[in-house]
Amino acid sequence: MKEMPQVKTFTDGSKIWEQNFGAFEAKVYLPQCDLLTDIINYGFVTPYLLVFEENKNTPEEAISFAEKSGLAEIAAGYGGSVVFIYPTNEGGWQQAPEDLFASIIAETKISQYYQDGVAKMRDRFTGNWGDMYIRGAILRSYLYGYGASADYIARNCLKTIQGDGLYGKGDITPVVCILENLTVVPAPERRDIPVVSIGNSEEINEALKAGLDAVLVKERADYVGDFKSFIKKYRRMVGFLDVEADKEALGMAVEPGMCVVPTSPDNRGDDKDTAEHAIGYVAYYNKSIMNTGEKVPLVLCFHGGGDSAMCMVALSDWHLVVNKYDFLLVSVENHMNSTATEMMTVLEHLKEKYPIDTERIYSTGFSMGGCKTWDMFQEYPDVFAAVAPMDATFDVGLNVYGQPVEDFNQETIVPVFYVGGEDTPLPELPFQEPKCTNRMAYVLEINQAITPYEVKFEEKDNWVNPIWGIDGNVICTAEDKNRGSVLTMHLFESENGCCYSIFGSASNQSHEMRHLNCENAWKFFSQFRRLENGELVGGKMEDMVKLYQR
Repeated sequence: MKEMPQVKTFTDGSKIWEQNFGAFEAKVYLPQCDLLTDIINYGFVTPYLLVFEENKNTPEEAISFAEKSGLAEIAAGYGGSVVFIYPTNEGGWQQAPEDLFASIIAETKISQYYQDGVAKMRDRFTGNWGDMYIRGAILRSYLYGYGASADYIARNCLKTIQGDGLYGKGDITPVVCILENLTVVPAPERRDIPVVSIGNSEEINEALKAGLDAVLVKERADYVGDFKSFIKKYRRMVGFLDVEADKEALGMAVEPGMCVVPTSPDNRGDDKDTAEHAIGYVAYYNKSIMNTGEKVPLVLCFHGGGDSAMCMVALSDWHLVVNKYDFLLVSVENHMNSTATEMMTVLEHLKEKYPIDTERIYSTGFSMGGCKTWDMFQEYPDVFAAVAPMDATFDVGLNVYGQPVEDFNQETIVPVFYVGGEDTPLPELPFQEPKCTNRMAYVLEINQAITPYEVKFEEKDNWVNPIWGIDGNVICTAEDKNRGSVLTMHLFESENGCCYSIFGSASNQSHEMRHLNCENAWKFFSQFRRLENGELVGGKMEDMVKLYQR
């Protein structure tokens, strides 16, 4: 166990602490912020601000720089921190080891767990659970260098760097490098590393432009402005540089919130022994829809077991679907610590906060979030106009904890749009495991499909359809050219001439949730309303076929 760092806490709640890691020393400044960082996991969207100090500064000098430069403002906007790095070798940056950045990333990985609805973070420096930690995503690592430290970055970091990253060993190349007052002419070895060049010579700028795809040239630094206009849009997922849409520029609101709910008897999460607990969420919507006086559709969204509310939305691009089609998406944080019953309390809270159209309430989720959406189908079918569980299921009658559900849905039709990845290593589709076959049979029976599902898993080698066992009454496809993937959707007609069940599989897709699947799920949702008396309206087969054959 590493020795405890020296910590200084200020009256406003901000903190700074120091730690020696052998190859480098670090100072971590955590500015005060007003965000719900104890309830909402900002980790996926928080910038990892790494300042390579030109000269070793005192903690007071580091704080002064962070505040005056605006880096503290950037960090506080995400509940994040500013990390100052200086090498411990005698020669400073001139003799710093080439793999210093990889060492920093390896030492500053983070893990977390939840207790009483609150995210508890493991201190990256001591390994202990506690309050001293860095909030900053490795996939958003932004390096700031000055003079000698900028030269070091130019020599050693404008190339592919392998190390211990977000998903284990792999590509941990920095996302963006901010280089001020360089004295060396860079020779980038990799083009997809955006650079902000500040106060550098024409020769240096020309070399950067020749070797890189994205270079912002500045006479002087504007840390906040450059972050907003250039830096923050970049992230690097498993080595690939992504450019994110600017939600603010799209006119979107990203609004974290929370409510306290009574703990239901069937809770098997960390709060099962409490009387009540907090549930966090993040709401996404176009700001314009809140000013029309009209009621808005609501989609409850549940993340996978290993990620978070914000991560779920960003990776699936649900926010882009929200922006295109005008509805309210609420992504629930740490839903594994809550039940379907507790979600009904959250739903009542949301109805008081937003102008929700109670006839158009839907649910979706990925992986364990897909299982939570199946809970909604089984336990509260009268509430939802449609559901889109994706990429996972438990067997019929079991909830997200794998526990039996009393009096689960046996007769209420709930439209279902389900998608699984054809290349996934996990059981998502009927040909992979009997529970998936059982779930499909259950849905088609409840939704009164005219085609009987008499498929037996043990006979899968002779199935008419190698994935589902049988074909739908109509088959439609949608292509994702960016992913080289095709979503094949089987539309099943029900006894009243409606299409209440669509089962889809995505080629070239592993265990993941994608934009194409989410957009087609919304198209399905948009066809249905559940009236106050429980009657389901919409979804005529001919209308659904036209929708997906456009």
